[in-house]
Amino acid sequence: NDPAFQRTRENGSEFGRAGKGGKLVRSAIRILLLNAKDKRVVSRLTTDLLKVVKTDAINERGMRTIEDGSMGLISGFDFNTNGKLGSTLFAAYSNDFDRASGEASVNIPSFSPSVRIAAPAGTTHFKLVTGAAELDFAGETSTFENDETAILPYDSADTGVVDFVTALTPNSVLPVIQVLGVEFYQEVNGQMYPLKNGAFNALAVVYVDTI
Repeated sequence: NDPAFQRTRENGSEFGRAGKGGKLVRSAIRILLLNAKDKRVVSRLTTDLLKVVKTDAINERGMRTIEDGSMGLISGFDFNTNGKLGSTLFAAYSNDFDRASGEASVNIPSFSPSVRIAAPAGTTHFKLVTGAAELDFAGETSTFENDETAILPYDSADTGVVDFVTALTPNSVLPVIQVLGVEFYQEVNGQMYPLKNGAFNALAVVYVDTI
């Protein structure tokens, strides 16, 4: 019962909870994360979720949780530091989550891709993607829905208005995160290939909603 060991156990318990929470987030958005992540995303996400755990003012040290902490701290988290959303997508957008209906939406007014997207050299096309995940950290389960544009030409011609809608469980009491991303392509002889295997694709948490 040495207090030093007690503190070590408490820290270990909370670090483990942050690690499990990170795994839940990553598995929830896996379909998008496959195309936009860096080599350190696991440790970076765990570190940020541990900060969330430490803001839990309800439970005792060692028992603190992600869901009782300030989850808004992970808003803005970039899954790929080689392609940050904030330095890639400069088109204005608005997003919303209606807890009653379970609908998460992103609206992007018409924009000129070559002006509003900072694309890596070699880009001929791009795609915008979004997803919303309902996260049950205690039960280690999640619900996820995603939406995307077609693959669009990377040029100066204005896009149409982009209206994304993803539907989760109506009246859920669980935390919800919304992600937004850009994927880059190169057309070669009529075939589309992910540019540099997605090394510069962007994906970030743009909204966090908790009760």
